[in-house]
Amino acid sequence: MSFFKRIFSSEKKETLDKGLEKTKTTFFSKLSKAIVGKSKVDDDVLDNLEEILVSSDVGVDTTLKIITRIEKRVADDKYLGTSELNQILQEEIASLLSETNTGEATEFVIPVNKKPYVLMVVGVNGVGKTTTIGKLAYQFKKQGYKVVLGAADTFRAAAIDQLQIWADRVDVPIVRQNMGSDPASVAFDTLQSAVAQDADIVIIDTAGRLHNKINLMNELSKVKRVMQKVVADAPHDVLLVLDGSTGQNAFEQAKQFTAATEVTSLAVTKLDGTAKGGVVIGISDQFQIPVKYIGVGEGIEDLQVFNKYEFVDSFFK
Repeated sequence: MSFFKRIFSSEKKETLDKGLEKTKTTFFSKLSKAIVGKSKVDDDVLDNLEEILVSSDVGVDTTLKIITRIEKRVADDKYLGTSELNQILQEEIASLLSETNTGEATEFVIPVNKKPYVLMVVGVNGVGKTTTIGKLAYQFKKQGYKVVLGAADTFRAAAIDQLQIWADRVDVPIVRQNMGSDPASVAFDTLQSAVAQDADIVIIDTAGRLHNKINLMNELSKVKRVMQKVVADAPHDVLLVLDGSTGQNAFEQAKQFTAATEVTSLAVTKLDGTAKGGVVIGISDQFQIPVKYIGVGEGIEDLQVFNKYEFVDSFFK
C-alpha cells in the first residue's frame, strides 16, 4: 500500500528482505499457529500475539504498547478478522517506529553545515563496532565525502589493527597511536588531522568496556571535552552499535551505554543471522533513540541506512 514507500533500489530491498528472512519466517510460523481456527481477533488471539512479540525480542513494554493499540482498534471497529491482523500489525509497528525514527533517509548523508562532521562510535567488544565503522567509511567515501578514522579504542591492540585493515581496504586515512595511549589524545590528533586535511567526516572508534560504568562515563566525557578543543560542538552524533542477534542482551547494553553517555543514534548489526529482528522495534521504542543503520549481511554493501517503511515492509512481506 502507498503508506509503505518503495524507495530503496531493488538490490538493496532484496538484501533487506533476505536479511530479515529468519525473523520473518519464525514470527509468521508462530502467528499462523496462534490464529488457526480463529475468524476474529479476540482475547485469545491477543494473548498469543503478545507471547509471539515478546519471544521475537520486541520487549515486554513495547509489546504491551502494540497490543493496547490493537485492542483499541478492535474496540473501535467492533469486529476485526484475523485475516486483517497482519495489516493492522504492520500499520501499528510502522506508526510506533515513526515516533522515534522521523527521518526517511535512504542514502549515507551528513549535514552540510557541519565540517568536519564528527561521529563517535560506542559499543561493547564483539558487536561489530569496528566492522560497522569500516563499512560506514566505505559508504561515506562512495558518496564523495572525505573521511578520516580515529583509532581511540587503545585498550586492545586488535581493535587498532582491525581498524587499520579497514582503513587500508577502504583507502581512507587513519590516526592511531600505540596500545595503551590516552584515547582522548588520539581523538584530539584525529580531529586536528581532519581539519588540516579539510575532511568532511571523522569517525572515532572508542573502547567497548562495560565492566565499570563510572570509568567508561569518565573516559567518554574526557574524549568529548578534548575533541571540543578542536571542533567546538563535537561530537555531532554518538552512535551506539548493538548486536541484534543477542536479543535482550542488546537491551541491557543500550541501558548501560545510555546511562554512561548521551547516545543520539543506533546501529543494529547481524540481523541476517538471527530470528530476533524484533529487537530493532523494541530498542528504538524503549530508548526513544532513532535507529540510523542496520546490518543485514557480511558484505561491505550490507550495512544499510534504516528506513522504517522499508523495514516494516520487509518484515511483513
